[in-house]
Amino acid sequence: MTAGTLTIDWLPVGLLAGAAVGLVATLGMDLPMNRLPEGPTAPRVAAGTLSDTSLESAPDGVATAAHYGAGVGTGVLFLAGVSAARWLLDGTALAVVAVAVALGVLMNWFFSFVVVPTYGRVPDDRVGRVRRDWALSAAAYLLVASAVVAAALSVV
Repeated sequence: MTAGTLTIDWLPVGLLAGAAVGLVATLGMDLPMNRLPEGPTAPRVAAGTLSDTSLESAPDGVATAAHYGAGVGTGVLFLAGVSAARWLLDGTALAVVAVAVALGVLMNWFFSFVVVPTYGRVPDDRVGRVRRDWALSAAAYLLVASAVVAAALSVV
């Protein structure tokens, strides 16, 4: 197989690699997220949406599962995007940056303008802070994912 050529044979490897990238990036995201005033609110919003409960009574297990499940899934999406972008843009660094920017916009738009309004239970005076802390946490995720993927691709 020629380096850089994608075939269906690589699908299981790509899914596992993307999941691993997502897990590592989520663990990296947890560091700033847990220090930000509204950082831990995002998983609680997801848990509250999934369980139809208030922020205060959103189940911790559901919040953890939603946080890590979304992180792992986003890692698969990130790696798939980088694979496609490398083919289109003919360069690893440009592909990683382009996908990180695009995914950053998508992650923030989805959380801020779909999840939070659908949930509808974040007090108005906290919505801006929740969105800001989510954007910072998402940036940390993408920074870690970008570093891991760029390092791995520079070795291959």
